Amino acid sequence: MAQEDDLELDSDEAPKPKSKSKLFIIIGVVVLLLGISATATLLITGILSDEQEGSAAEQTDTGNKAAKNQKQAKGPLNYVPMDPPFVVNFNADTDVRFLQITVEVGTRDPDAVDLVKEHRPAIRNSLVMLFGNQDPETLNSREGKEKLRSETLAEIQKVMTEETGDVGVDSVF
Repeated sequence: MAQEDDLELDSDEAPKPKSKSKLFIIIGVVVLLLGISATATLLITGILSDEQEGSAAEQTDTGNKAAKNQKQAKGPLNYVPMDPPFVVNFNADTDVRFLQITVEVGTRDPDAVDLVKEHRPAIRNSLVMLFGNQDPETLNSREGKEKLRSETLAEIQKVMTEETGDVGVDSVF
């Protein structure tokens, strides 16, 4: 019996050092995984990347153009309605006799809002001429509507450039 008690003590004592070494290995692996995870997170978010330093150098090289683009990108888009809606007659011999369009101008420059309002009569005149020359069949397709929208933006920017020297308008809806 005495020998069995000694064997039991030996068998009880043997697993304790193994469990301590397993515990240290598990803790080491967890710490290693946390370190890898933290490093990956910092790289993904860009805190540890060199791209920010490179982009900062590029921004200083571009000068006023980059500052102007940042100014436009930072400001909210202001909408200027061109009320009342445009109504134009078609000359074509179709079932569609007239076109009614509601237009809103989008700009990120707060000063341009007042300039658009000031030059609204010239803008409306140019747009009435543009809308009156449209083909009703072309406007039935999405491509035709998108083309008309881009032509409208170009027309407004043309008028604003002639009147103020700056396009001032970013988009048309």
